[in-house]
Order: sequence, then C-alpha cells, then structure tokens
Amino acid sequence: MSRPDLAALVAPLAPIEAPAWAVGGGVRDALTGRPVTDLDVAIDGDAAAAARAMAQATGATRFRLSRAFGAWRVQGGSLAAQVDITPLQGGTLEEDLSRRDLTVNAMAVDARAPEAVIDPHGGLADMAAGALRMVGPSAFRDDPVRLLRIVRVAEQLGWAVEDGTAAAARRDAARLWDAPGERLADELGRIMRLARPDRAFALMDELGVLGALVPELDASRGLDQSVYHHKDVLGHTLEVVEHVVALAADPEPVFRGRAGRILEALAEPLADELTRRDALMFPALLHDMAKPATHAVTPEGRVTFMGHDRIGAEMAGDLMRRLHTSTRLRDFTVDCVRLHLPLGFLVHRGPLSLRQIDRYLRRTAPWEVEIILLTCADRLATRGRGSDVAIRRHLVLAREVMDAYFTLLDRGPVRPLLAGDEIARELGRAPGPWLAEVVDALREGQVVGVIRTDAQARRFVRSYVG
Repeated sequence: MSRPDLAALVAPLAPIEAPAWAVGGGVRDALTGRPVTDLDVAIDGDAAAAARAMAQATGATRFRLSRAFGAWRVQGGSLAAQVDITPLQGGTLEEDLSRRDLTVNAMAVDARAPEAVIDPHGGLADMAAGALRMVGPSAFRDDPVRLLRIVRVAEQLGWAVEDGTAAAARRDAARLWDAPGERLADELGRIMRLARPDRAFALMDELGVLGALVPELDASRGLDQSVYHHKDVLGHTLEVVEHVVALAADPEPVFRGRAGRILEALAEPLADELTRRDALMFPALLHDMAKPATHAVTPEGRVTFMGHDRIGAEMAGDLMRRLHTSTRLRDFTVDCVRLHLPLGFLVHRGPLSLRQIDRYLRRTAPWEVEIILLTCADRLATRGRGSDVAIRRHLVLAREVMDAYFTLLDRGPVRPLLAGDEIARELGRAPGPWLAEVVDALREGQVVGVIRTDAQARRFVRSYVG
C-alpha cells in the first residue's frame, strides 16, 4: 500500500486533537485493496470529544456505542466509512494491539504519521501468506464472539485459519455461549450476509463452533436417515444450505421466467439488517434440528423422525430467543422450519388444482417464496433411492406453485363479494365465529373463479351453510 493511500485512510481522523490510530479490520481491508466501510479508531484521550469533533467537521451523526469501553460511533455526513472510536485498551497502543484477536487485525496507522504500518505481531507477513493467526493464546477465551468472527473473515478473504489457531478454536468452542446472545446474533447476521454462508457453516463445523452454537446439529452427526437420503442428518443440513445459497443466487434453472421476481422478493429487507435471502439461511440451517430428538426405528427397520418439523420449530424459536433476535426474524425462522414439509407431501396428490395451491399459499403466507425455495433445497439434498424422479416431480410442482403465487399476487387482493355482516343477514343468523369459515370459503371460490357475481355469492353461502 502506498503512502498516499495510508494518508487517505486516516484523513477522517484529522479533526481529532488527541493521538489517534486507525486499527483493526479497516487497516487490513485497506491494505488488501478492499473497500473500507468500517473504520476502528483507537485514541489516547477522550473518545466522546473526538467523536464530537469528527461529527462537527463532517456533518455526521454520533452516538455512544459502549459505556463499558467508552466507545462512540460516528457515521453519515461526508464520511465514506462508519467510524468507531474507542480509548486505548490497556493504556498504550502496544497493549491495545496485543489484546486484539488476529495478527491481521492487530496493525495500526498513526493519524499524525501515516508513512508506515505499525505491525508488532507479524500481521503483514500473515496477510501475505493468507493466514489467520491469533495474537495470543487467550484470544477466544477473552471474547468468544471471535470464534464466529474468524470464520467470517476467513470466508470473506478466502484465507486459511492457521493450524495452531484452529486447534485453539476447537479447544475453546465450548465457551461460545459465554458471550451475550445479541453479540452472537450480530456476528451470525454478518455470516448470513456473505455470498457463501454455506462455506462459512462448513468451517464452523470443522472448528467445533457449529455444534457449540446449536448442539442439536452436533447430535445430528452420524445420524443415519432413510434409504432415500445419501448423507447423515448433519451432512444433509449443510447441503441444504448450499442449495439454498445456489437457488437464491440463480433461481432460473428451477423457476425459469419467475427468477427475476424471486430475486426481487429475496432482496427485500426482512429484519435485523437482513434481507429475506439472508434470513433464509437461518431456517435452512435449523430445519432438521429436531431429528435427533425424534429419531425412531419401526419394527420393520424404517427410520422415522415423526414431528421433527413441529418440534424443530419450537427448538428454533427457543434458539432465536436465546440470540435475542427480533420477533419478526424469530417468527420467520419458526414458520419456515414448521412448514418445510407440506409441499413435498402435495407432490403425491398432483396434479394440484388452483384451489389446493391457494390453500398451500395461504398456509405459508407471508413467507411463500422462501418456504418454496427451502423445500426445493431440501429435496435437492436428498439423493438416495429413486431420487431422480422424486426431485424432478418436486421441482415441477414447486415451479407451478411459485408461478401461481405471482399470478395471484399480480391480481391484487380479493375483494369479497359479500362482507361478513351481509352473509349473516343473508342467512338470518347472528354474526359470530362461524362466519370466518364461510368468508374463507367464499374467498376461495372467488380466487379459483367459480364465484364471480353477487348472486353466485349469495347462492354459495346459502348452500355452504345449509
């Protein structure tokens, strides 16, 4: 990296009067030519005053990030990157850097003398080798969130975890939940937003972190399934995530002309700074988490997992509560896990009528697109006896259902020909809970086109109730 580039990196620190250094991942990203969207600043002084000065100079906003560490965040205005300002941890820059996680994150650039990189732990050499090495032996014990962060950085940069660091991660993985759930959720969200979260999950498993995060997945290791599966439960789960990633990146091979609409839907924000695509990685990872708890073998020797969808939904909800995610993200994950099987059951009842498809879509609303994708990934990752025919039939049905979903969506909401009070008057009955079923049946008739007029609607409700 050239001297002018280093000067540009620390240019936003000019309004700060106290000694200050750019540190951490922002330095690493700048040195590797990646865009710097988050810049960490260590300051030998008052972080609040530094944040105030920077905000005034750039027209940005500032707010306290952590009382415990005295950290402030400055963002917006003319700043190209979000800036987090924290007082030196340990009193000196050397002590601050020695407390960081990885050598490639333990480099600094002095705002007043940006001619060179301060690199006391060999980060430049490790960066050149594409190696992620912990700064000290207690790195993961000091902050267990680093067990997730090292996976994310490895996948982002395409670098390898150094052998000794990998061994330390396996040793300390059981400490993962010593960290607050919301911090784990934040780092998991960053992993979900990666282009290939499936590879990150595989590395998490290799380091023992995945099983520490979700013990039910570790219990899935080596758990055999039926002859219709080609992998154990854990292997199947990781392959499902891989197929979800592929389908979300390019739906065209399965969904053809609807691919563009699917991509638009998946790009919409869902919750917790995740798009619908990103959020789908949670149920993809958790959809079979209840299989160890529901595993049974019939007298005939058939392996079953009865109720794993319902029980898995409860387990997924408990996990999301422990992570302190938003209610919306938790509900999304729970619903997707609970409803990942019904479309597969409908394959054996085909060809489906529009009435049957509409009932399925109402059951899976408002997550129709995501659940259909999840069922396809689940089916594609099940390649045992007779799998070619089963996969083909499932994908054909999924394409038909997805097409019907967008067709009905484009029609707009169904305007009831008769409101509930009108139905009650027509039948001479007092309004009550009984009306819900009639209203729903009338709506279904309108959707499939057998009821088009007011007179037809009145005849229908009389015959339906009578």
